[in-house]
Amino acid sequence: MAKRILVGTRKGTFAIEKHASGWAPRLLGHAGQGVNFVARDPNTGTLWALLGHGHWGAKLSRSKDDGVTWEDAPQSVYPEGAGHYADVLPAEGEPAPTSRPIKASTLLKLWVISFGSDGRIYVGTIPGGLFVSDDGGESFALNRPLWNHESRGGDLFTTDGTGDTHWWGTPASEGEFAPGIHSVAVDPQNPKRVLVAISTAGVLETTDGGQTWRGRNKGMLNDYLPDPEAEWGHDAHFIALCPAQPNHVWQQNHSGVFYSSDGAATWKRVSQPEVGVHFGFPVAVDDHDGRTAWLVPGKSDAERMTIGGGLFVARTRDGGESWEALRNGLPQEHAYDVVYRHALANRGACLCFGTTTGNLYVSEDSGDSFVTVANNLPPVYSVRFG
Repeated sequence: MAKRILVGTRKGTFAIEKHASGWAPRLLGHAGQGVNFVARDPNTGTLWALLGHGHWGAKLSRSKDDGVTWEDAPQSVYPEGAGHYADVLPAEGEPAPTSRPIKASTLLKLWVISFGSDGRIYVGTIPGGLFVSDDGGESFALNRPLWNHESRGGDLFTTDGTGDTHWWGTPASEGEFAPGIHSVAVDPQNPKRVLVAISTAGVLETTDGGQTWRGRNKGMLNDYLPDPEAEWGHDAHFIALCPAQPNHVWQQNHSGVFYSSDGAATWKRVSQPEVGVHFGFPVAVDDHDGRTAWLVPGKSDAERMTIGGGLFVARTRDGGESWEALRNGLPQEHAYDVVYRHALANRGACLCFGTTTGNLYVSEDSGDSFVTVANNLPPVYSVRFG
């Protein structure tokens, strides 16, 4: 059974630890600082925190002594010459622009960190760069093949590109509408296979350690595009795969819940709006059964809150054919929480999620019942076991 949960919040890093009397939170570091994501490298035990400070910007922080002390880590820096197409929004009544200017790229946000069984470390960022370390985090380099992918407009280092990009922005861009990588799912059985999800573009996969990438959006449906079956332009909110059955991949998308049983080669929408399963941000997948997954639904894009004032977790055990609402121990009146894309996690039968209103809940029976661990944390950005 899990004994420790790492929580990134708007005002610090917290550890939620299991004691004889139950779960209890304590501040682990970065007091007063925004922590977008915190996780433990399973290969080395190092704790990594992705900071986002309103004055000093994005910074990688790490601890090699289990959170007793923290140090600035080598940073992810966009190399000279890196550029991306800037979004240009037309003025009211004006036609849409026919071209988009190239803007010099700088780090806006550190969004997610993931670890391969081969020791490789991945950091997803805004404006859409994937940084990779092959030396345990002592240095990071931009993955050029993904950055120069044809879906993004080609090589903007040495050319002006194609002038056409299918990577659009996300409101999470810290003041600039730019694309961002928020999901990096590394296959634990084959670390050269990696799936990334981009807001707003879709899902891409490499099977050769990042030398080449291909789109993985067949079967996706996009309710807000003129062509809902377009290959690109999908706003994946989060993707996760089953560690024991990595061909089973789940996606919570802006346009619903999607499931793949063939390694993301094709997707099937498994939303059931009639039972509240459609809009949301996070998804978690069972460690061993790829057909079992959990979500924390929200009402809609326009109303990012619980449905009917009651907080619940949705669980499927049959690949999305049916869903059950898990409410035992969760508030069912006057709850207006929403759960961010990284703020739900599972390990074994233990499930944990945190909300934008600083509430944190833990289940030790796969979601059948929950206990409240905290009600007054800062807004929760990420939850990971470790």
